[in-house]
Amino acid sequence: MAKGHKPVAGSRAFWPRKRAKKIYPVIGAVAEVKDKVIPLAFAGYKAGMTQVSFTDNRKGSVTNGQEIVEAATIIECPPLVVVGIKMYMEDNRKLVSEGTVWSENLAKDLERKLDVPKKPHMKKEMVGKKLDQLKEVRIIVSTKPRETGFVKKKPEVFEIPVSGDVEKQWAYALEKLGKEIRFSDVFSAGELVDTKSVTKGRGFSGVVKRFGVKIRGRKSGGKRRHIGNIGSVGHGRVLPGAVAMAGQLGYQTRTEYNKKVLKIAEDGFRPKGGLLNYGNVKKDYAIIEGSVPGPKKRLIMMRRGVRWDGTIHPVELSHVSLESQQ
Repeated sequence: MAKGHKPVAGSRAFWPRKRAKKIYPVIGAVAEVKDKVIPLAFAGYKAGMTQVSFTDNRKGSVTNGQEIVEAATIIECPPLVVVGIKMYMEDNRKLVSEGTVWSENLAKDLERKLDVPKKPHMKKEMVGKKLDQLKEVRIIVSTKPRETGFVKKKPEVFEIPVSGDVEKQWAYALEKLGKEIRFSDVFSAGELVDTKSVTKGRGFSGVVKRFGVKIRGRKSGGKRRHIGNIGSVGHGRVLPGAVAMAGQLGYQTRTEYNKKVLKIAEDGFRPKGGLLNYGNVKKDYAIIEGSVPGPKKRLIMMRRGVRWDGTIHPVELSHVSLESQQ
């Protein structure tokens, strides 16, 4: 009797599976917005999950018109402070930094993250004379972790692209320099966002757990939770990416597409006993449909969906669970 064939269950789509360089990723590619000038991304801290119920309004869905219950993620979104403006020129089809304009009033906590410049690298008047030479203008923002439900002082600093042409980007960045940006200024309920973050770190792992390879039979020589061989005879080396081997599992940057924003609120989220291993959400937060990669307290990057067609389908939540998670 022929032996049945079972392919490898684990995905090898991401290679090499190394640890992420930073605990929070860069924004990367973003979707274009033509009708208004706004930041194209935002960031918040993952607080936990809960259950929500609402009426399904998706066309063609088997539950269309019925009330459904789904899992949702609570992301605390304190305002982002615009601390600087970054300018880029194009050189050989690559973006090259042209200079930075820093805000005059920087928070004291920013010194925990970087060397705060005493003088601006460039003056605003100098930039205005050569806008025609720039390719892109981005804003440099800083988080405010002191306004979250967990104890943290050191902020995160990263760049966010802005929609529009260079002149509109520069005018918007200059207007917001030193001011705050809220989540409601960037997204609205019913939009689809892409979430990008570093997943949970699970340390060193074997090939069975890491790639899902089949456990060898009891009569096989050597070990059982290993692969049979690592290559054919004659190769002077092991081909990278061709053989499943033990190594790092988790703590890698992953992106999940088209997560619907179910609700945006500014009055806090306080379930009975608080969110487990997090506490209470003090002010601004967003409820995102489904799960989000990463553990609690990790910074989650959210950008406008690059695969989203722009159609907004807002839903009205009839119930948000506030039951104890203890």
